Amino acid sequence: MSLTLLYRSKKSRYVFRPTKRQILTCFIVICGVFLISSRSTDSPNENLARLALAQSGLHQQQAQIDDLKNTTEQRLAIVLQKLAEAQSQLVKVNALGARLVEQAQLNPEEFSFSVNDEEIDALPQTSSDLGQYNVISRIEIMLDELENKEQQLGALESILMSHHITEESALAGRPIEAGWLSSYYGIRTDPFTGKPTMHKGLDFAGAEGEPVLATGAGIVTWAATRYGYGNLVEIDHGNGLVTRFGHNKTLNVKMGDVVTKGQSIALMGNTGRSTGPHVHYEVINKGRPQDPLPFVYRD
Repeated sequence: MSLTLLYRSKKSRYVFRPTKRQILTCFIVICGVFLISSRSTDSPNENLARLALAQSGLHQQQAQIDDLKNTTEQRLAIVLQKLAEAQSQLVKVNALGARLVEQAQLNPEEFSFSVNDEEIDALPQTSSDLGQYNVISRIEIMLDELENKEQQLGALESILMSHHITEESALAGRPIEAGWLSSYYGIRTDPFTGKPTMHKGLDFAGAEGEPVLATGAGIVTWAATRYGYGNLVEIDHGNGLVTRFGHNKTLNVKMGDVVTKGQSIALMGNTGRSTGPHVHYEVINKGRPQDPLPFVYRD
């Protein structure tokens, strides 16, 4: 096999017959040039594509890590809040128990109503403080403490209600200083619907802002708004006896307060389901409403 290259012009003629080795060398050089030119155009694009893909994956991972971090911080913040609320509740219970022990002139060493300032200061303030703080252990301790305080308060209530304030806790008298009895206990025509309805208390009407009085000593178990009652005060007198004072304008006591007979606990108002300024007075014995009238006229 042979290859002849012929070049002819008007004035000259040139003939070249390359050898097989020269042809092979030329073929290899041409292939190398094509290969190099091909790699020089495709390789950067491929590398850019790979780099873009890697960057996209890194961005997705970073976003997932940020979301996990934010979620974790939010949950830790909730844990911190719950710990603070539980500790605050313990402080309130301890303060209430200590006040009741003092009022009843009992030996404080027989009760463990004390506030540990060191434990309060030791509570973690930020999520970073939780790393060296055994949250589960502290929550379990708080639950045990709350259960213990509840038992002590129950025992203290029994002592108080059978101690020197027994006579004071007996219900007697009207829940107002000035005013008149405007509605009795029993079936009456509902002023809103016009239908016969059970009225579970007595209504004492008067001027708005008149003092509303506790009719016996006890512990305030409700001092806030309640449906129908408006601003309501509820007092536990022990032995299953509870009084309620509804439709008040403002409240002078809060939950956990110890009140005495004749103390001003609220101001007469017209809140809730009411047609005018008055106090709705209820007496509940072991969960059942009683006619308050015999208590009002008790000596």
